[in-house]
Amino acid sequence: MDAPESSDECLMLAWVAGDAGAFEQLYARHRLRLYRYLLRQLRDNALADELFQDVWQRVIAARAGWSVQEKTAEAGFATWLYTIAHHRLGDHWRSLKHRPAAPVDADERLARIADADTPERVLSEFERRRQLQLALDGLPEEQREVLLLRLEQELTLEEIGAVTGVGRETVKSRLRYAMDKLRARLPS
Repeated sequence: MDAPESSDECLMLAWVAGDAGAFEQLYARHRLRLYRYLLRQLRDNALADELFQDVWQRVIAARAGWSVQEKTAEAGFATWLYTIAHHRLGDHWRSLKHRPAAPVDADERLARIADADTPERVLSEFERRRQLQLALDGLPEEQREVLLLRLEQELTLEEIGAVTGVGRETVKSRLRYAMDKLRARLPS
C-alpha cells in the first residue's frame, strides 16, 4: 500500500489488515481538510483540536468493523469520516443547547492557519477572507454546513446527504439558498 494513488478504501482495508503505514497515508490525506471543516464550524482552535482528535479516535475504534462493501455501497471513506465528524459536532451542539458567538479574534485565528496554496498573505486577501467568513457566519447552520462540505471538502450531493441525514433535493436547496445569500452579501 505504498502507492500514493491508492484509494482511501484500499488504504483502510490495508490498515484493518495491520498495515500502520496505510493509516498514516489516510491521516495525511484527510487531516487538514477535516481540521478546517471542524474549525469553521466551531470557530475555536482548542475545541476544534479536541473534536479532531475525537473523530480520529472514533475512526480507530471502528477499524475492526470496517467493511469496504458495506461502506462503499452508501459512500466512500471520506463520507464515512465526515459523517463521524458531523455526528460529533451534533453531539457538541446538543450538549451546549446553543451555538456560541464567534470569538472576537475568529478571523485572525483563521488567518493564522497555514495554507500551502497561498504562501504570502497580503492585506487584500485577508480582507476578502474576512468578508467571506462574515458572510458564512451569517448563513443558517444547515446552509453553511452543506456549503462547506461541498466547496471545501468537495463531497457530492449524495455524500453530503449521507453526512447530514437529508435527501439530495434538500441538499441542493440548501446549497442554492446559501449561494444566493453569499452573492448578495459579497462584493463582485
